[in-house]
Amino acid sequence: MFGSCRLKSAIELTETEVVCPVKDCTKKVPRQRKFFKRLEIFKCPKHRIYISPSTFEYEDLFENILWKEPRGRELLLRAIRTKRESRIARDNSEDAATWNVFRFLEKSHLLAGFLENLVKRPIVNPKVIYWSYSQHQNDAWASLEEAREEFETVPKKGSEPDLIIKSDKALFFIEAKLTASNNTVLKTKNLREVQRKYENGGNQLYQNVFSSDFKTIALTSKKYELLRFWLIGSWIAQQLKHDYYLVNLILSEKERTIEKDFRQHIRENSKRVFVRTTWEDIYHFVLKNGLESTDKSQIIEYFRNKTLGYRNGKLQKAFSISL
Repeated sequence: MFGSCRLKSAIELTETEVVCPVKDCTKKVPRQRKFFKRLEIFKCPKHRIYISPSTFEYEDLFENILWKEPRGRELLLRAIRTKRESRIARDNSEDAATWNVFRFLEKSHLLAGFLENLVKRPIVNPKVIYWSYSQHQNDAWASLEEAREEFETVPKKGSEPDLIIKSDKALFFIEAKLTASNNTVLKTKNLREVQRKYENGGNQLYQNVFSSDFKTIALTSKKYELLRFWLIGSWIAQQLKHDYYLVNLILSEKERTIEKDFRQHIRENSKRVFVRTTWEDIYHFVLKNGLESTDKSQIIEYFRNKTLGYRNGKLQKAFSISL
């Protein structure tokens, strides 16, 4: 994996060419435009990466993955098969970062402690559902499938949280953001039908969990994605008789007012909570908790060296971390 210590701080760009971002490599490839393409003409043969002006993608997705033991590899491949879309081999992939960080917390038995620190209550026996894949059911999680049928006009292309964590008494949906923002707008030619199903599904649960109308949230405030996860997660938690937490995981420097911004549209109570946390919060939690190990050293180095590609030829560090 190429972190900041192995990448050039700036890359050469011309109108027609891009130089490989790995230090001391002089390989030039044609400049990609508009859409990223995994074509041989854009690949550095020495480092086996496809290059664009803003990012790169590994030929082998496991080059972007920290934990390569057989069980972890098999689990990741199964999870990807249930996932609607995957760019996990891309340097700036939110999916890869989510897997690397939460797989570490899961393997190191730190997940319950992190969640307890976040929501200030005991969390017992947390089970991770990566995207929609249930390890227990070896398939898309049945409860999520039922929620898609209940609320969405095209269930097979329905909502897919980055992570679902089910404990004995609490359900977490975690929506992770690395390069993207929470500003998402509903784009459909079938607005009336989409709105009708969201508002009427689950015995009109919408009225109980939101204080703003559908169009205000989905179109005006551009919080369509959070709207879906708040509604669907609340419904699943209700069926399970669990408390529900929608967790927005973002960079520390981004969207610092998201709790205030989204809370003006929702109805929270002690059993239904929206919370913002950051990747940097997880880093500091890991730093202070758990036994010293090779895995812990790896994840700390990952946080410190993770990059988000290039902007105007300049390398972008992912996390705001002071060493």
